[in-house]
Amino acid sequence: MIIDRLYKEVEKKGNVCLGLDTHLDYIPEEIKREYKDVDEIIFQFNKKIIDSTIDITSIYKLQIAYYEAYGIKGLVAYKKTLEYIKYNNSLSIGDVKRGDISSTAEMYGKAHFEGDFETDFITLNPYMGFDSITPYLKYLDTGNKGVFVLLRTSNPGAKDIQYLDINHEKLYYNVGDKLKVLASKYRGKNGYSLIGAVVGGTHIDEAKDIRRRYEDIYFLIPGYGAQGGKGKDVSLYLNNGNGGIVNSSRGIITAYKKYEDGYKNFEHYTRQAVLSMKEDIRCEG
Repeated sequence: MIIDRLYKEVEKKGNVCLGLDTHLDYIPEEIKREYKDVDEIIFQFNKKIIDSTIDITSIYKLQIAYYEAYGIKGLVAYKKTLEYIKYNNSLSIGDVKRGDISSTAEMYGKAHFEGDFETDFITLNPYMGFDSITPYLKYLDTGNKGVFVLLRTSNPGAKDIQYLDINHEKLYYNVGDKLKVLASKYRGKNGYSLIGAVVGGTHIDEAKDIRRRYEDIYFLIPGYGAQGGKGKDVSLYLNNGNGGIVNSSRGIITAYKKYEDGYKNFEHYTRQAVLSMKEDIRCEG
């Protein structure tokens, strides 16, 4: 199962999920001058990041909005990047956060688990109801695809809806309990399900309870770095150093900008940012 493969990658390489949220403003001028088309500029930037971190990064996450913003060429860069990750025998998440009625969800599944935009995992939004998730389950039946479902996110506005009181518990616990039942049908050899959850690392008060309550669910943990989360915060969501991947985007892909010789040593500073993050999480875990 793909979740067992992710578990092994984390055991070997650590918890870093490197977010390729690539904005043209993040890309060195040297790359922009060297390549003419937007798709090639973005792809070459992503390629340099992947090449310099492939042995220390467990999985890469592409937020599709950053590619859609550049139109057709942006989506070509998205496609090229996913193919390059696969070519290098690594794993990817299409951060698409889809959540719609079943007939539409079927088309989203076809778009992101087959064809040009095929990836290993995608993110889903369950707050329209669980019938917006079931159309993806046929892909999970193969064992080769997985999903991360939004449970409790890292943004401040999460409290507007996810924290509403339902039967004396927060809404996200109601969602999580239903998710746990569904997830139990898709467990891999390491005990984790192909149905994972997105749990923001910036809210730490409930961390231990969430980890204990959903012990069989693998977590995608955003919020580290630029959003304020630290190693000691996100490590609360792990199980003995595994059970979750921690995403960082800007903190890694723009790390070179902190240094005068940043672009000349672009790969070095990118790699160092991943290594520093790994160490921060490991020391606290």
